[in-house]
Amino acid sequence: MIEPDESFAAMLEHAWHILPVALLFAMPVAVAGGLVLYWLRKGSLASTLTVLVLVPLLATLTGVLGVSGFMFDTALTTMLLVCVLVALVTVPAAIVLGRVIARRSVWEREARERERAAEASRRELVAWISHDLRSPLSGIRAMAEALADGVVAEPDEVAGYAQRINAEATRLSVMVDDLFELSRITAGALRLNLTAVPLREVVSDALAAQTPVAERKRVTVRADASEWPVVAGSDPELTRIVRNLISNAIRHTPPDGTVAVQIGVDGREALLAVDDGCGGIPEDEIGRVFDVAYRGTQARTPEPAGTSAGGGLGLAIVKGLVEAHRGRIGVHNHGRGCRFEVRLPLAVP
Repeated sequence: MIEPDESFAAMLEHAWHILPVALLFAMPVAVAGGLVLYWLRKGSLASTLTVLVLVPLLATLTGVLGVSGFMFDTALTTMLLVCVLVALVTVPAAIVLGRVIARRSVWEREARERERAAEASRRELVAWISHDLRSPLSGIRAMAEALADGVVAEPDEVAGYAQRINAEATRLSVMVDDLFELSRITAGALRLNLTAVPLREVVSDALAAQTPVAERKRVTVRADASEWPVVAGSDPELTRIVRNLISNAIRHTPPDGTVAVQIGVDGREALLAVDDGCGGIPEDEIGRVFDVAYRGTQARTPEPAGTSAGGGLGLAIVKGLVEAHRGRIGVHNHGRGCRFEVRLPLAVP
């Protein structure tokens, strides 16, 4: 009877004799698996993990077959069955794990891209706001110094300076309000009290507020409705959406031009379209229209006092408010200008 130590030594010696044969058959499979992995280096993670699982199994199986001389005895059959069972468990697990890791990798990459875009947007916003704040503040300071030094003493001149200071202060107030509204939207602090809101009243109020601006610029504003829908929304935010769109259209429409507001119903959504006469938006810029502080390739000099120009935040606020209403907004070139289309869910009767 062979002692345990002698049996183990015999097994070890036998293993050393059959190892070269096993490696001779297993190495080609391992090399082929490595080539497949190299070919899949830019493929899906699930396929890569599957190959990683199969290569050791196939290499082991090939080495066992080579050592046994392809003699299918009971031991070899058992080994084959074990390999098949292991493959049936590990391959699906590798596929599932690969897909999970791939989805997480994609999510992390998209999150990093969104973070970089947000950081770039914040830097651009700070640059634009700093530029736009400097002009009214400089004007207010210069006019206040002129009044304080007595450079302006005539009543009419003093009244004119006071009006101009008030106009510049109004511009600053509008910009601060826009920043506050945008911060609420981006921080997720905006809470809407949704009710049934007739769109007729919202459009009428917005048109009444923007009519004086349009008249000063000699821009005609008209509204046409195939049907006046009732939407599920918050009245103040809806009014701001329409007012910002009309204000933006008036600002970019040349004198004697026309801004057309069209209202209707499309399926289960209310449709609000605002057409301007801006001359169109370049195709390479139209995707950035709703970016924070983006105002196209026009001059960055702030508009004269008394206008409704802001810091390039109006359309970004509109997009945020529309999405908060579970609606959609888009823009495309149309005729002599562009068309902004807002779709909002109808109120449930």
